[in-house]
Amino acid sequence: MGGSTAALARGILVCAGLTALAACSTTGSGEVASGINPNTIGETNDPAAGFENVKPGSEQDFILNVGRRIFFTSGSATLDSVARATLDNQIAFLNRYPQWFAKMQGFADDPGGDAAMVSLSQKRADAVMSYLVAGGIAPNRLWAKGYGKDRPVCTRTENECRVQNRRVVVNLQEKRDETM
Repeated sequence: MGGSTAALARGILVCAGLTALAACSTTGSGEVASGINPNTIGETNDPAAGFENVKPGSEQDFILNVGRRIFFTSGSATLDSVARATLDNQIAFLNRYPQWFAKMQGFADDPGGDAAMVSLSQKRADAVMSYLVAGGIAPNRLWAKGYGKDRPVCTRTENECRVQNRRVVVNLQEKRDETM
């Protein structure tokens, strides 16, 4: 997503959450009708149900707590501030857990033919890899491959859908994939 699009989407989600919270009626004890006290939301660090056993340094930890997807604007392989923040988290993780290798898988859903989409997706994967190397990750732990329009996340034609396909997915692996 572009910076302004991402900011707009976050703003809409925040507004929706605040509207939902404001719509709850409170009881005399400060509890809302749902039984949740809005004054204690976010006060615990209890993991969400089903994620209690995520081990630090695991692939699940990377996916849930670091983030593995980087998004791009149409026709671009430029990293925006949101992408760089996610990549900074990935750099910290990969430095802390040097046993992991990482494959950058680039994808595109932009105007143009198949060859142009493979080229753009490769440029996106290379941009992510270059950022990680510049952040101190050894190049021999990383590799990049562009897949073009293959493996779409969303197949509808609306822009809100297509932006999800303009991405790089960073996948952790225990050894370097020599067959790419």
